Amino acid sequence: MTPNIHYEKREIIGERLELLKGPFYWLGPDLTLRDCTVIISAARRAVSLVSGQLVNCTIQAKGQLKGLPWATMKLKGCRFKGSYTGNDFGFREDVDERWRAGGIEDCDFSEAQLEGCRFFNCDMTSIRLPRWPCFTFLDARRHAAELARREWPGSFDSVIRTVCDPPKGTVASAWHAPTIAKKSDTTVEELRAALEGAPGIFM
Repeated sequence: MTPNIHYEKREIIGERLELLKGPFYWLGPDLTLRDCTVIISAARRAVSLVSGQLVNCTIQAKGQLKGLPWATMKLKGCRFKGSYTGNDFGFREDVDERWRAGGIEDCDFSEAQLEGCRFFNCDMTSIRLPRWPCFTFLDARRHAAELARREWPGSFDSVIRTVCDPPKGTVASAWHAPTIAKKSDTTVEELRAALEGAPGIFM
């Protein structure tokens, strides 16, 4: 039987929390982590972010953390390290009610690897993004016409179509060049050359 570990209805300050493989972890409801280090080795399916806030925490993904939605959690002043694929940050109004409770501000992803990660309903000027070989589309919907007109290598134009027609509230999407280049049947060098000069790109 899989053990369930609950962190709920309390404030934890300055501790190290390790989410290991094996148990199922519930963070929330009403959890505050302040000045903590959170090490995530567990798979996404073993982590449920119910509700709460993480303030000035360091969040380290061991391995690759895939598909975790952070919309239920308020993130402020946190530093992310490790590899994140398909994670969504910031509150969302287009899903269910509990996904409107979170948010993100003043967070640092400069030491993280982001692939297919999206940011919702937040001020991206308060977010430190990773530089190349990661790159980020900022406000892609506004630049959609120009992005669609550009020449893209391989099948990367299919990524552009997805990026330019995002869910409501999307303000940015971040990608890892070696990963997406391989999926798009192109090279990192060709991708970088195509991205240089494109509107709304941070890299």
